[in-house]
Amino acid sequence: MNWDTIQGKWKEMKGQVKQRWGKLTDDDFDVIDGKREELAGRIQQRYGVARDEADRQVNEFERSCRNV
Repeated sequence: MNWDTIQGKWKEMKGQVKQRWGKLTDDDFDVIDGKREELAGRIQQRYGVARDEADRQVNEFERSCRNV
């Protein structure tokens, strides 16, 4: 599943994202609204990781969605 598909199905995908990154708040999800860069930025902010690590986690999530 590519990111465009994830963005299009954001409301359905939020549950999986919440499971993976439990520190993200409902307000974060409203701001993210399916945007990949926003998700990476919020992960970086909430988990205190470097941007490249946040991007790696988002890439891993995107790959895991291909198996769904």
